[in-house]
Amino acid sequence: MPVSDLETVKKQFEYYKSLGEKTFAQLKDEDLFYEHNEHSNSIAVTVNHLSGNMLSRWTNFLTTDGEKEWRNRDREFESIIKDREQLLEAWNKGWDCVFTALDSVNEANYDTTVYIRNQAHSIMDAALRQLAHYAYHIGQIVYVGRMLTEDWSSLSIPKGGSAGFNQTKFSKGKHGGHFTDDIK
Repeated sequence: MPVSDLETVKKQFEYYKSLGEKTFAQLKDEDLFYEHNEHSNSIAVTVNHLSGNMLSRWTNFLTTDGEKEWRNRDREFESIIKDREQLLEAWNKGWDCVFTALDSVNEANYDTTVYIRNQAHSIMDAALRQLAHYAYHIGQIVYVGRMLTEDWSSLSIPKGGSAGFNQTKFSKGKHGGHFTDDIK
């Protein structure tokens, strides 16, 4: 697999990042801290976990295990983030780490074996593992946000909008665009 395939993965990371940000933009500050019950996580706690995971997995990812000694995963599930500003700071710090790491991959280092919790991965396998993890949690963020917002603006095809979406999509002809460009 060539290093250029990582660009496709990077676009998917960007897509999921945008879903989180579009959700945050639709929420009141207090919604970011809503917990359904004592066993659920607020959006802020989920962001704290994502940021901690991103920093651990992607800092020096070519040379050190993705589970850093300094990471305190259990603390990521505590209510540490106190306001929207802190939430966005943690969010952006994590994503900056992801994209900086992906941008460091080139033909010379693409075949490097990387480790997550002492398990060997190709760079592509590690990236796909993290993509699935982030999509899972961002889906949670979007779902909670949708439940809390009466005037929600759909981030994909709204209910009842599939026929119109497909008509537009297929009117472009074959290969009418990249999936993430079409779902906004």
